[in-house]
Parts: sequence; C-alpha cells; structure tokens
Amino acid sequence: MAIKVYGVALSSNVVRVIAALNEKGLEYELVPVDLAAGAHKKPEFLALNPFGQIPTIQDGDDTLFESRAITRYIATKYKESGTNLIPSSLAKFETWLQVESSQFYSPTSGIAFEFVVKPMIGMTTDPSNAEKKAEQLSAVLDVYEAHLAKNKYLAGDEFTLADLNHMPEIFLLLKTPKADLVNSRPHVKAWWENISARPAWKKTAASLPA
Repeated sequence: MAIKVYGVALSSNVVRVIAALNEKGLEYELVPVDLAAGAHKKPEFLALNPFGQIPTIQDGDDTLFESRAITRYIATKYKESGTNLIPSSLAKFETWLQVESSQFYSPTSGIAFEFVVKPMIGMTTDPSNAEKKAEQLSAVLDVYEAHLAKNKYLAGDEFTLADLNHMPEIFLLLKTPKADLVNSRPHVKAWWENISARPAWKKTAASLPA
C-alpha cells in the first residue's frame, strides 16, 4: 500500500518528505491539500494533524506530521530499503540534523519566502528582511564551509538524512538573488552539486512545479 502524503509540492517541508521516500524507493501518493480554501483547517484534516499543517502522512495504521519527524521515521522504519540514511556512527549525524533545524532552516526559508513565495502570492518582497536573513545565513554557511572542507558529507563519508533534510531549502535558495551564498563557497557548492546529482533527488526535483 502506497504511503499517503498530504500536502502540496510547493512546500519545501513536503518536498523533504518526498525526497526521503524517493531515496528509499517507496511508493507514495501525494494527496493535494487546498490551502487557499482552508482545507488544512477543516475537521477531516485536523483529525490527521491537529495543528492543521502540512505535510502529514499515513503509512498503514500510522499517521505522522512534522516533516523532520516523518523523514526520521521513514529512514528508521525502512532502513533496509533503498539508501541507508542513518549511519552507524551517530555523533556528527545527530549534531548536523539539529544544526539544519536550529541554525540553517530559519534564514534560508526566510530568503526563499521573500524572493520565491511572496511574489507567488501577490506580496511584495522586503529587501531589508531578505538582506538580514542573508547575513545570518552567511555566518552559518561559513561554518558549513569549514566543516565540508574536512568531510565529504555532513555526517562524514556517506550521504545521510543530515544532508537530505537540507535539500529542499537549498534548491529554493539557488533560485533567488542570494544563490551566491552557496556558489561562492567552494566546499558548500561541491557538496550541493554532489548530493543534487543523486537519482532520487533528480526524480524529486523533476516532480516539482516549475
């Protein structure tokens, strides 16, 4: 039975889940949620996710929400399928999983919101906020650059969930005027070029709206 993913492909959090499913080679069905019509706040959806947010998944009898919890669930439950996303050595892995959510996500998603999301929904980009977020991300990516100068992937020598969880936001970042935050850092850029060349990510990116 295919895993049901409730959400929209324009959401980077939904894309994070789809990327994990593709790395695992699992069948899934994307069930559209009409956010504009408030479908995520209707009783039938709130029965799945009481916070009324996407993504939410149903895997048999299990219902989960929060994208990082979902990707960890997928990586753990389906460890033997597709790519192993959880390494045997956990120190760097656990650290960089947390770095993504606590240090990287906020400024990167803020830039994407200003330059990608706002124009799509008829709002005006705030250049000062975009610049503030870019300054924050620049400091974060300086740490990444130093780390990736010594490590092929964030958790060491193998691709893991720590890398995958970053991919939707970097994908969007590179479509903004702040793409040079990645491109100007040779080790960060090489890391992205490596992980974005993976067949599972190519499949994920090809499914996204232009």
